[in-house]
Amino acid sequence: MYCNQCGNHVQPDPNLCPKCGTAVRGHAGLRIPTRLQRHLRTLSTLWIAVGALWLVPSLGLMTLSRTVHFVVHDRDVMGQVFGPPILFGLGAGFLIIAAAGVCIGMGLMQHAPWARIAALVLGILALLHPPFGTALGIYTLWVLLPGDAAMEYDRSGRLG
Repeated sequence: MYCNQCGNHVQPDPNLCPKCGTAVRGHAGLRIPTRLQRHLRTLSTLWIAVGALWLVPSLGLMTLSRTVHFVVHDRDVMGQVFGPPILFGLGAGFLIIAAAGVCIGMGLMQHAPWARIAALVLGILALLHPPFGTALGIYTLWVLLPGDAAMEYDRSGRLG
């Protein structure tokens, strides 16, 4: 019997490959999915969904910046002068966050080498955005941070 992951010869009765540590079951050599394999698709889908949700306030603020003259009275010169650029800048910032979330989700789905580190960085930043950002940040760190997850992610990126 041979390991499905590394091809090393495995005795019929062990549960783990002695070379790479992949779990094998019985004579068939069936792999038990690891935590990363079980959760990576869910994590990438969540990042895409969060990125899509950030589009709502982004487009709303950018639209509001173009129509602020309907809301701000003619006597409020400061609001008419500084309001549109500030609202547009906030909307553009939210648009960058939205694009980052979608790109990270797509990168994780494709096992891109840069996506794991980028997801960890944004996961740490998401911890500061309760309650859903905190939950996504904790989940991201739980899935991608362990050392064996890094090696497995790198290996799956090279194989896939």
